[in-house]
Amino acid sequence: MPLSLKTREVGKVTIVSCSGRIASGETDVLHAHIVDLLRDRSDIVLHLGEVNFVDSNGLGMLVRLMTSTRSARGDLKLCQVPEVVHKVLKITSLTTLFDIHDTEENAVLAFYRRQATPARAAQTGHSVLCIDSSANVLAYLRELLSRAGYHVLTNNNLRDAMILLRATRPGLAILGPSLKGAPGAEQAFRSACSAPVLELGEEFSTLEAGQAASELLEKIRALSSPGPTQPLT
Repeated sequence: MPLSLKTREVGKVTIVSCSGRIASGETDVLHAHIVDLLRDRSDIVLHLGEVNFVDSNGLGMLVRLMTSTRSARGDLKLCQVPEVVHKVLKITSLTTLFDIHDTEENAVLAFYRRQATPARAAQTGHSVLCIDSSANVLAYLRELLSRAGYHVLTNNNLRDAMILLRATRPGLAILGPSLKGAPGAEQAFRSACSAPVLELGEEFSTLEAGQAASELLEKIRALSSPGPTQPLT
C-alpha cells in the first residue's frame, strides 16, 4: 500500500498520521512533508498505527527527520507504533533513540510538559485556549491576544482541545459559534474545563475588526475568576 499522510495541529504540536509502507520509493513523500512543516512547526508526532512495513531506507529517513526537528529546536515523537515496526526498532537498538508513546494524547502531553516551565515564565497574561473551525478566526484571535500579552493556544475541534485542556490547563477558553453542531462534545468540553468560557457570538467574524477586538478584550479583562459561560454580544 502506498504511503498516505494526514496532518492536523493540536496547539503547537503537529500530528502526522501515516498509513502504508515507510520504504524505498515512499520515503521522499514523508521526508518532504515534514521538511515543509518545519518551516514554521518544530514539534512533530508521527502516528504509526497504520504502518505495516519499514525498510532500512525508511528507518534511516526517520532518524534524519528526528535530527532535523531537533536542529529546529523541536522534536519528533512516535506514537501507536505497531508490533512489526517496534520489532524493527528493537532489533536495530533504536528504541532508546526515539521517544515512543502509546497514544497521541501522551505524545502531545510530553511536549507540553517539556514546555510547561518556560511557557509560564514567558507569559504576561492568561493562558487562553481558542477553539473554532475557521482558520481565519483562529489566526485573528492568535495575533490579537498574543499582542495583548496573553499566551495563546488554538485548535479547530473539540476533541483535540480536550487534550490541550489537560496538557496546559488554560486560564480561559474561547469557543466559536461553529462548534454548536456537536452538543455532546461541547458539553464534555465544558465539564472538563475548570476555567471560564467565553462564547463568541454568531456575528463575531463579521464585526469590524477593531470593534471585535475591543469587545473581546473587555470581556476577557472582566473575568478575574472562574464563572459561568458569558456570551460575547
